[in-house]
Amino acid sequence: MTKPIVIKSDDPILKQIKFKVYSYKDKRVAKQFIPNPDEPQTQELQTSWGDTLTIKKGDYLVSDATNPEDAWPVEKEIFEKSHQETAPGTGLFKKISLVSLVPLTIFTEGDPDQLVTVHTLEGQETVPAGKYHLAKGIKGEIWPYPNEKIEANLDEVVY
Repeated sequence: MTKPIVIKSDDPILKQIKFKVYSYKDKRVAKQFIPNPDEPQTQELQTSWGDTLTIKKGDYLVSDATNPEDAWPVEKEIFEKSHQETAPGTGLFKKISLVSLVPLTIFTEGDPDQLVTVHTLEGQETVPAGKYHLAKGIKGEIWPYPNEKIEANLDEVVY
């Protein structure tokens, strides 16, 4: 089997790629990770898609409101700049920032089965190129975004 292609947020190729811009239409549930002082200040999380990511004190554990068991960590600063609570105290949020997407297959010469390892802020995620897009956020951070969620969760922004 071929080694995964590795993509990091500082890769020069990312500046040359034309990403499409999307806005979010889904609601999210989020809770801030605030461990007690005598508890570990980081925690390893097993995602529903099989990767292990790290949540640090102050970061948020986020999920789609319709699928709470599918959760992932988001860095505190990014979460607070990109989300707005829909009603105070509910824990329901709307992502207000835009996201940029490009099919991961552009990195694999069109091979949908080629694995790609994306270095996210919370850890590495290895996914098959044909099932994911590469997402780029407000600080240039990157992560794999499932193709199956694009139509349900995002609207393309047309300028």
